[in-house]
Amino acid sequence: MKFYIATSLSRMISHNTVRDNLIKCGHEISYDWTVHGSVKSVSKERLRDVALFELNGVSEADFVVVLLPGGNGTHLELGFALAREKRVFLHTEDSLMFELGPQTNAFYHHPDVTRLHCPLVELGATVHSLLMQPAMLS
Repeated sequence: MKFYIATSLSRMISHNTVRDNLIKCGHEISYDWTVHGSVKSVSKERLRDVALFELNGVSEADFVVVLLPGGNGTHLELGFALAREKRVFLHTEDSLMFELGPQTNAFYHHPDVTRLHCPLVELGATVHSLLMQPAMLS
């Protein structure tokens, strides 16, 4: 299955850890924005291109992993994934992010979001395991 990882630029190492673990489980990344990093100072054309590449990556993915904390782009990608009816796995190592209060977000509690609180190094295997479970019948 193809996946996309949304998180802030400052979390590239976390992104790469999860990416590598999901690839080891047999999944394929739809777009890896870490290969170019920040393009905020390159040109407006490059910003436009990267925006299209990233949203296309979400569109092509079978599932999206969102690593919290994230920035504005992370939350835009979360919303886009939900609008495209993607399966979303929302991860944090700080379980308070999912509790009531100013740190949370209504979209973290959307019914199509699976909230995960585990060590980052376990996230790839956890997501893979959840994907391999048979669909529950209504």
